[in-house]
Amino acid sequence: MHRERVSENVYWFQSEVYAQVTAGAVTGPNWAVMIDTLALPEETLEMRDYIEETVGVPVRYVINTHYHADHSWGNCQFPAATVIAHSLAREAMFEKGEASLESAKKQNAAFKQVKLIPPHLTFSTGSLTLRVGKKTLVLSLAPGHSADGISVLVEEDRVLFAGDAFMPLPYMVDGDPDVITATIKHIGKMGLENIIQGHGDIILRGEIEEATRSNLAYINAVRKGVRAASRKRDPLEALAEISIESCGKSRVTLGGLGVELHKRNLLYLYKTLSEEEPTTE
Repeated sequence: MHRERVSENVYWFQSEVYAQVTAGAVTGPNWAVMIDTLALPEETLEMRDYIEETVGVPVRYVINTHYHADHSWGNCQFPAATVIAHSLAREAMFEKGEASLESAKKQNAAFKQVKLIPPHLTFSTGSLTLRVGKKTLVLSLAPGHSADGISVLVEEDRVLFAGDAFMPLPYMVDGDPDVITATIKHIGKMGLENIIQGHGDIILRGEIEEATRSNLAYINAVRKGVRAASRKRDPLEALAEISIESCGKSRVTLGGLGVELHKRNLLYLYKTLSEEEPTTE
């Protein structure tokens, strides 16, 4: 697991095992807030031990930026903490989480002891504020990757934990391209020092404008390519020819996982477009 101190009492963690997924922590004199958990129990435990044993404060809150497994299945490793998320995250964990976890347990013994812990405290409009020592955390809506997406702004440092609303390659299969476009534009205008992406490396202040432009350009390119493919004699064959590079991203994005995410984006957008087009009798 990679670890970095982003600013005073603000920490970033990144998995070395799964998809460069990230999590964070903000610590105060008496307790800490975790922002997301990591994909595998062993890494979440390592992260917890660093905060509680090395930094020396207990974790009082865990914030889930969205319900997806790689950001929330570690909730059970913090039994004394209050879990905070969007109200839709709670619903999704109940509706989709159990089946996904049972499937994961059959495939990987590492998940055998994992239990789903849905949020104890939720919100669905406006924002929610936590005070941790000298830091103010502002939880706001950040949908688009999924409907339940939220972000966490460390107000004093202008550091944003963006969840999967901001990634090296926008991923829309559980979300909406229009909504994630609006969210990315908003994040790009927030005057931030750092963006902590849900996957990938920290984006520094001087990189934010280009990262925002690149992500918006990718979404536009993918949508344009899917519309063109849908008019071909064999749309699926045409989709397969739309490379990640032709949409402005590198095939080594997220250690090569970006290629698979790109393919899923194409198929999802094609399916959505097909459902929207009127049928003729």
